[in-house]
Amino acid sequence: MTLIGGGMGGLPSKQIVNGSAGVAQARSIGVGDRLWTLDGDRTVHTAVVGVTAVKAREVVDVATDGNSFTVAPDQLLSTSDGWIPAGEAAGRAVAWTPPRKLCRTRLTIRPGREFGYLVGATCADGTVGKNYVSLVVNDEAFAARYAACLTAATGLPARMEPVTRPSGFLRRDVPGSRVRVVSSYLADALRQYVGGDAHHMRQRFPRVVLKDLATFEGFLDGYADGDGFRHKHWDGRTIISANVSYLAELAAIIGARFTPLTGKASQLVVTDRWQRRGTFVAEEHPVHLLERHSVTVSDVRHHTATGAKPFTLYTYRLDPHPGFLVNGHMVRAPG
Repeated sequence: MTLIGGGMGGLPSKQIVNGSAGVAQARSIGVGDRLWTLDGDRTVHTAVVGVTAVKAREVVDVATDGNSFTVAPDQLLSTSDGWIPAGEAAGRAVAWTPPRKLCRTRLTIRPGREFGYLVGATCADGTVGKNYVSLVVNDEAFAARYAACLTAATGLPARMEPVTRPSGFLRRDVPGSRVRVVSSYLADALRQYVGGDAHHMRQRFPRVVLKDLATFEGFLDGYADGDGFRHKHWDGRTIISANVSYLAELAAIIGARFTPLTGKASQLVVTDRWQRRGTFVAEEHPVHLLERHSVTVSDVRHHTATGAKPFTLYTYRLDPHPGFLVNGHMVRAPG
């Protein structure tokens, strides 16, 4: 059905919409199709249960840090303060998620000792790439523990493979083991845990491991296996790192004294009886990846139809979520 008038929002026919099967033009979306949307801080699907085509004489081009898109002036955009019309959005921060990452596999990450070990070992000795996570070490048993914990915490199949790596001390290549999984979701989640930058000297302490004692103890085991050692003659470990702020935060959590060293790696002694100090306080932090971000609307340009031909704008009724993503931006029809 085609209506004449306005006030219903909508998208012009060629505007790209983020569908579950990939991008599609607004005019090609039909009843039964599923669109991507944001439910809180996660991306989920919502189903199209109705489509209306509306004739209108005005649209707006909205430009943001993330991309640009064209909608009716009264189409609503999601902000931290609620929904606002697109025509009034200049200078506002609106909800957005990277559209190229919508179709990737999402993981169910399970907290616990294995998750803590995965985070600790990765922080100490791992590599977080754009779409992969890896650990390359000389100790085969360490690599085996890492692979087992990675699979238990994420469900991803992780296997060891033999590699060689250069040794500056021996001046030759030495045998080692590598564990590597390809998952941009896990890579982004690990960056989230450490404040956005997984570089060992810039990462922040991952407070997500403070969920409970089992998770935190797993973290201590993983970190010590990567950048530390267990003492042979008394019950405790020493953790070594040149990231002073990281060790200082960890020391406060276990109630230990910490004196950073100037110009070299610092050491933190972790006795197995640290829990008796009563300094551990459990904290709740999201284990899942936060997919809701914000981008600023840099420009809103109004366009009026010229001549006798108006714009055709498409509006959707959706269930269970009324909003959907347009080039990664969260929008919905007014009303």
